[in-house]
Formats: sequence, C-alpha cells, structure tokens
Amino acid sequence: MKTVLIVEDDPINLRVFSKILTKRGGLNVKGTEDVEEVIQIAHSGVIDIILMDVSLAHSVYQGKPMDGIKITQMLKADAQTSKLPIILVTAHAMEGDRENFLRQSGADGYISKPVVDHQKFVDQIMALLPKD
Repeated sequence: MKTVLIVEDDPINLRVFSKILTKRGGLNVKGTEDVEEVIQIAHSGVIDIILMDVSLAHSVYQGKPMDGIKITQMLKADAQTSKLPIILVTAHAMEGDRENFLRQSGADGYISKPVVDHQKFVDQIMALLPKD
C-alpha cells in the first residue's frame, strides 16, 4: 500500500485530506508540519509522495521560517529525495500562481484548496504515484 506524507499546518485540512485519501484512495497517510520530521521521513523511504501546503504558518528550520516552496526546493535539491513526487497544495490560487509555484519549487503537481471534487483530488495524487 502506498503512503502519502501530508505537510499541512491546519489540523482540519489534515484530517479531511487523510480521510479522503484513506477512504477513496486506499492509501496510508502520515501528517506533520515539522520540517525536520518531513526531511527525516522523506529520507527514510517509507513514503511514496508528498502533499505540501505552500503556506506553513509555524514551520521553522535551522531558526528560519520555512514555507512549502522552500521545503520542496530542499527536497528536490537532495539527491536522496529529488525523485520523490511532491504536489503543492494552496488556497492562494491566483492566476499565474500555479506556474510560478511549480517553477520556483520544482514540485511535480499543484492542487488548489478548498478541495471540492474528492475523486479528482485522489486521481491527481494517484497519477503522480510511482508505479511498481
């Protein structure tokens, strides 16, 4: 069974995404907003894909505030985690944001919140999951 790491600072969003992905997608889910933990989990090889919130209010790494773009850049620059698919999730979906966020971060996909179509949400994640 595939495992999704959800990096999200809103506990309600985390719960909603977890439910959708376990019930509709049949996926395992882990969740955190702790940057050290994200890096550790990514390095451990136990996850298959990351859902990364763009604006993380409380995330700090080495004393500096970190958002989802910066964390994604770090993971994509690391040879050990660069192949791990990362989907950005954001409520700040303005015209042109999608392309900017994808270009800046190196992420593999982009989903805007709120997630209304649960099946489409699951399908977008399934499409980027590595095939065995």
